[in-house]
Amino acid sequence: MEAETSSEKPASTNPTYWLTRFVILRLLGIVYAVAFLVAAQQLLPLIGSHGLLPLDNFLPRVQAYYGSTWDGFQKLPSLFWLNDSDTMLAVLPWIGFGLSCVVIAGFSNSIIMIVLWALYMSIVHIGQDWYSFGWETQLLETGFLAIFLVPLLDPRPFPKVAPPSLVIWLFRWLIFRIMIGSALIKLRGDPCWRDLTALFYYFETQPIPNPLSRWFHFLPREVLQAGVLGNFLAELVAPWFVFWPRIARHIAGSIIILFLLSIAVSGNLSFLNWLTIIPALACFDDSFWWRLFPGPLKFWATTANQNRRKSIGAQAAAVGLTCLVTYLSIKPVRNLFSPDQMMNTSFDPLDLVNTYGAFGTIGRERLNVVFQGTDSDTTVGAVDWKDYLYQALPVDVHEMPVQIAPYQPHLDWQMWFAAMGTYHKYPWTLHLIWKLLHNDAVALSFFRYNPFPDHPPRYIRAVLYKYSFAPAGNAEGDWWTREFQDNWLPPLAVDDPRWDSILKSYGWTDNQ
Repeated sequence: MEAETSSEKPASTNPTYWLTRFVILRLLGIVYAVAFLVAAQQLLPLIGSHGLLPLDNFLPRVQAYYGSTWDGFQKLPSLFWLNDSDTMLAVLPWIGFGLSCVVIAGFSNSIIMIVLWALYMSIVHIGQDWYSFGWETQLLETGFLAIFLVPLLDPRPFPKVAPPSLVIWLFRWLIFRIMIGSALIKLRGDPCWRDLTALFYYFETQPIPNPLSRWFHFLPREVLQAGVLGNFLAELVAPWFVFWPRIARHIAGSIIILFLLSIAVSGNLSFLNWLTIIPALACFDDSFWWRLFPGPLKFWATTANQNRRKSIGAQAAAVGLTCLVTYLSIKPVRNLFSPDQMMNTSFDPLDLVNTYGAFGTIGRERLNVVFQGTDSDTTVGAVDWKDYLYQALPVDVHEMPVQIAPYQPHLDWQMWFAAMGTYHKYPWTLHLIWKLLHNDAVALSFFRYNPFPDHPPRYIRAVLYKYSFAPAGNAEGDWWTREFQDNWLPPLAVDDPRWDSILKSYGWTDNQ
C-alpha cells in the first residue's frame, strides 16, 4: 500500500483503523470517567461502613457462603478483598477517574487499560444491588477488549503499532450480541413490542424521564409505532451487516448509533447509550473519519501508518484474545437461541463475554415510591407529610424532569425497581428510613435537600403513587399528575420496638 499524505484518503483496500481507535479510546475514557466519578461520590453512602449496604457486612457473608476468602475472591474478584475500608472505597474510584482523564487526553496503553478494567471490576463485584445493571458488565467487557487495542507500553495517541484488525472484529461481535440480544428479549417478552405499542408507555414509565420525555410521550400514535419499527431496524436488522464490506458496515453502524442517540435524548439511561456506541464505532474504518476529522489528526494518522511496524506480541495477543472470546461466546450464543433467554447475565467470573438486553417488559403505568416525614405526634387524620425529593426520580408534580445522564443516581434507579415490588425484597429501604429518622447525613445525601433541617422527623413512611404525564400547556403548569395507591411502608418512628430486631437481623446495629 502506498504511503498516504495528509490530504489523501486512505486506500480503498486494506482498511486502516488509526482514527477509529482514536475515537473508541476517547469515548471509552469519557465513559470510564463518568463511571468512576459516580463511584467516587456514591460508594461511601451506598456500601461504606455507614452506608445502606455496608461492605464490611457483605464480604464476610460471601466468604461464609463460598467457604473461604480465596473461594469468595475467585467468584467475585475484587481488590476490596485485600482492604474493604472506607479509605479504600474513597481513594480507588479517584485513581480510576484520574487514569480515565489520561485516556481522554489521548494517552493509553495496555497497562493503563488493565488498571482501569481491574479497578472497575473491583467496584462492580462488591457493589451489590447498586451495581447489578447490565451496563456495568458491558463496560467490563468493552474495557477488556480495549486492553488489546493498544500497545503494551507506548501511550501515544498514534503509536507505531497499528490497531489489530482481529480486535476491531471482536468489537463488532460485541455490538452484534448487544443489539440482537436486545431485539430477541423484546420479541420473546412483552407483546407490546410485537403489536408496535411499546412506545405508547415507554417514555412515561422508563426509570428516569428527562425534559424531552413528555414531548416524546405525546407524539402521534403512528409516529410512536414507527419508532418501534425503527427500534427493530437498529436492533434486529442492522447488526447482521456489521461484518459486511465497508459500505454496508458504515450504513449499519450509522443506523445503530443514530438509534442509540435517539434513546439518549429521550431519557436518562445512565451511560448505557454512550457505552454501546463504542463497539458500534468499530463498524467504521479511517475512510469514514477522513471526511470528519481536521487536518492535524489526519496527518498524525497518516504518519503513523507510514511508520507502522509489526508487533509479533500484539498479533499473538490478538489471536489469543480471539480464541478466548470464541470459547466464552458459546454460552451467550446458546442463550440467544434459548426460549428462556436471560438478559444481562455473565457466565465467567471476570465478565469477559456476557449476555445483554433491555426492556423486555414495558410497564403500563408509572409507580413511584416517595419517602415522607412528619413532625406530628400522630399519623392519623390531617397530618402534614413532607416529601423527600430524589436527585432525579419524579416526586414534585410541578417540577420538570431533570437531565442527569450519563451520571447515574444509584438510589433513584433502585427505587424505580422497588416500586414494582415490596420492601421485603429491598430491606435496605428500612435502613434508609432508620437513618432519615436520625437526620443522618449519609442518608440525606441521596436527596436534594432535608425537609427537616432543624430536627429529625417524628415519623417516616414510604408511599406508593401512580404518576402520569400532564399534557403540555395545562392550566396548573404541572409536569405530572399523581394518585395515591397505598402505603409502601407504614409510618415508622425511631422508638418503634421493631427496630432492634430489624437492625440486628441485618447486622446494621454497629453501623449507626
